[in-house]
Amino acid sequence: MPHPLSVADLPAPADPFGARLAAALPGLSPAARRVARFLHENRALALALSAMELAARTGTSDATVVRTVQALGFAGLPELRRALAEALAAPPPDPGEAMRRTLAEAGEDAARAMDMVLETQREALEALARPEARATLRAAVAALHPARRILVFGLGPSAALARLLALLLGRAGRAARALDASGLALADQMLDLAPGDALLVLAYGRAYREVAALFAEARRLALPLVLVTDSLDRSLARHADVVVPARRGRARRVALHGATLVALEAIALGLAAMDGPRALAALDRLNDLRAAIAGGARMSADPRTPRPRRDRA
Repeated sequence: MPHPLSVADLPAPADPFGARLAAALPGLSPAARRVARFLHENRALALALSAMELAARTGTSDATVVRTVQALGFAGLPELRRALAEALAAPPPDPGEAMRRTLAEAGEDAARAMDMVLETQREALEALARPEARATLRAAVAALHPARRILVFGLGPSAALARLLALLLGRAGRAARALDASGLALADQMLDLAPGDALLVLAYGRAYREVAALFAEARRLALPLVLVTDSLDRSLARHADVVVPARRGRARRVALHGATLVALEAIALGLAAMDGPRALAALDRLNDLRAAIAGGARMSADPRTPRPRRDRA
């Protein structure tokens, strides 16, 4: 259950929605604070939830949710949703500002900082394990499985995750490649996109130009598109076939990628399970290639020749 809002959660001045929440904070009851915290930290998810669903998420009642929304200065849920959508479209804090806020909350205490990471990751994984989030993971696997090739997009820290998923998919016998270039270099990586491909996109915050161009090309070619995010601008997110809600930590704090990695590994293993013989054949081939590189057992002249089973790493 969300913990009470604290002074460290107060927003930066560039966050109008958070500023409104901070102004109302002193007058909120403990139950209303739970609702407010959930809205503050789960803005993209809150857009799609009813008062009853928000109540279930926060351990309150739908009447408490409505009273909280009104206490925040909104006439009702529709007006709240418009404010949340505007907040999601606003530029995110720069990494330096996010780190300053995180370190201010931790103080000069390394143990406290590490505890914050562990607690935040626990919250994110609990959210990912909920039935509705698990359903999006299953839907992602179903959307990607028929593709002849899976392209995984990510920039910045997400680029390393995109490359890792492409590697895991390759080990499962899937044709896969990372799209990890920024600016005009991305055009070269997109050049051979074609019908039969599918896209998995890691994107957060505003719809920056690379994401917008990739979504436009996906629509032009009618490619299945799975989006992993917790905050992408709704004007683009609504064009994804599946949206997997992987939280990157608490609002306006340093980004953490544990839940995203877990979601990607779940998708990779789900795809392997959809075609076990192909995955096992790819791993047998990987073992042969490793042995050849290490100067060990010779590879079979004919790759179709049966081989003894080996342990797989």
